[in-house]
Amino acid sequence: MTSDPQTIAWLDQEDARLAQAIRAHRWAAQYVGEGEEPDEPSFGYTIGLYGLGHPELVVVGLSAEGTHGLLDRVAGMVVDGRDLVVGELLTWSDRAERLVVEELPNPGEVVLAANRFYQRPAEFSVPAYQLTWDHRGGAFPWDADYPCGPECQPRPGTWRA
Repeated sequence: MTSDPQTIAWLDQEDARLAQAIRAHRWAAQYVGEGEEPDEPSFGYTIGLYGLGHPELVVVGLSAEGTHGLLDRVAGMVVDGRDLVVGELLTWSDRAERLVVEELPNPGEVVLAANRFYQRPAEFSVPAYQLTWDHRGGAFPWDADYPCGPECQPRPGTWRA
């Protein structure tokens, strides 16, 4: 933990902004761009669903716009009372995309802002599900014909923030 006054002031402002967003919308999204290392993919996750009794949601390997679009759609379902189940396939009649709900085994290494919001250390992290997307309405990462390498959408537990 830092003791730098400027950093503390900035974190306090971020905490207040996040709390306000969650009060207004019941959840917020955190997006993290690609890191410099190959195993540091872009990803985004929800903050606030844990307060509704549901694991947070994580999407890996998409743009900020794509990540926010998926999180908005699926978090909206949770806010409306839907409990997602590990292994569940999510589809929409108006969209070609499909998602599979998977347990994220290392949430303490990924959902850092959610743990900060709920004041939980990484070893007692809020739980999270990774929403695994199919590539352009086709194959999932575990399929032989998946057209992208593992860097495109790393499997749950094989990467960290």
